[in-house]
Amino acid sequence: MELKLPSPVLLTVIIILGLVSINGCNCKIVQFIFGDSLSDVGNNNRLPRSLAKANLPWYGIDFGKGLPNGRFCNGRTVADIIGDEMGLPRPPPFLDPSLTEDMVLENGVNYASGGGGILNETGTYFIQRFSLYKQIELFQGTQELVRKKIGREAADKFFRESRYVVALGSNDFINNFLMPVYSDSWKYNDEGFVAYLTETLQAQLQLLHRLGARQLMVFGLGPMGCIPLQRVLSSSGDCQDRANKLAVSFNEAVSSMLNELSGNLLNATFKFGDAYDVVNDVISNPYKYGFNNSDSPCCSFGNIRPALTCIPASTLCTDRSKYVFWDEYHPTDKANEIVASELIKKFGFLRVNQTEAPSPSPVPGPALAPAPEG
Repeated sequence: MELKLPSPVLLTVIIILGLVSINGCNCKIVQFIFGDSLSDVGNNNRLPRSLAKANLPWYGIDFGKGLPNGRFCNGRTVADIIGDEMGLPRPPPFLDPSLTEDMVLENGVNYASGGGGILNETGTYFIQRFSLYKQIELFQGTQELVRKKIGREAADKFFRESRYVVALGSNDFINNFLMPVYSDSWKYNDEGFVAYLTETLQAQLQLLHRLGARQLMVFGLGPMGCIPLQRVLSSSGDCQDRANKLAVSFNEAVSSMLNELSGNLLNATFKFGDAYDVVNDVISNPYKYGFNNSDSPCCSFGNIRPALTCIPASTLCTDRSKYVFWDEYHPTDKANEIVASELIKKFGFLRVNQTEAPSPSPVPGPALAPAPEG
């Protein structure tokens, strides 16, 4: 049988297709997450001097193998749950030592850092943490690596089609403005600080847009005056009204700012994820949502309050699904699920990677975790 060689034209097509497969990218849609401890999935655990870590039991008890995984929760974050429902892979932490360009293309990246804020000065007493500006700087480095891997044109398309989450702000109030050790507490009044914070965030979002972010959601603040830490610091045990009013003011300012940016920036779809009302209702009417406690943490150190982190010697509540808060700062997986469901319903999120199935809810661990041995 005579062997027919491909024609010069066919050879040219084959070569071109080969080059596209090497330098291009048939990429799926992924997400890039910027945030604080509500979205951190392990970055702070790898910051050697950070005082804000979730690397001890019983963090992660209802997630995966039940071991600490960097999340400041017993289970999933709000970003985890929304991403799962949209068919988006869960992005690994930026500081994951196994992170490669291929992993970025396959899963995205999470830059969130416990204690981090919109402002560089926020959370300095945690020693090490990534502020939002630092997280954006790290994202720029990621972009350069991806461009070298697949070429500028394919990389630019990849980043334009990706989804972006920005979820910071509570630390800028709780671990900055509302603490007299920070200069911002006496430099600004309430209205002035909200304006300063919003203007800073606007500049950061404009920078992300210049870096390719087109579909972006900013998570609003919940009633941060009602977290267990704020309650225990008040003489009455009630919610701190000033902190809650600051959250509402910030949410209103950011929502307005995002509407303006979406109208002014090219092809920008910037949305504001406001769950203040539903979280406030959960805290005010816990039984309506299946909870029986909304004012104290599931993981606590006996009667010693506030115990700022959950530690192996802590006592766990008997049923974690009945508690709104996991520790002094952070909600439980069940509470995060309610917040995520509200945002999904409000915005009608569609699945973007149809081949991906949502990850199931975590199977609860033992109702009462045993005390560690030794």
